[in-house]
Amino acid sequence: MENLTKGVNSMNISDSSNKKNRIQVSNTKKPLFFYVNLAKKFMQIYNEVELSALGMAIATVVTIAEILKNNGLAVEKKIATSTVEIKNESGGRPIQKTKIEILLGKTEKLDEFMAAAAAAAEEN
Repeated sequence: MENLTKGVNSMNISDSSNKKNRIQVSNTKKPLFFYVNLAKKFMQIYNEVELSALGMAIATVVTIAEILKNNGLAVEKKIATSTVEIKNESGGRPIQKTKIEILLGKTEKLDEFMAAAAAAAEEN
């Protein structure tokens, strides 16, 4: 877990995407708490974060949002659902996938939590 936090903290956040504060979540590529820690960092930088997922990863996004909300680190600002068409690799019919976007804003408790975590890391 400590290596995961170090990895998130050392990430260079690129400004190349349209939305700088969007995290596109996959349920197969990274562990759940990687996205939780990344969302905390994004909220610290941008004051809000947009979590986005397609299909089976929707449950992962909802879990991430609930962890942050239940710990008092984020407040829910907006939830949007839609359907998107994805082209099949074999050139067949396009496939429709469900999509969710959850916009979370940071709370004052997040700043306190991150400051305490930084202080604890310095002590060790």
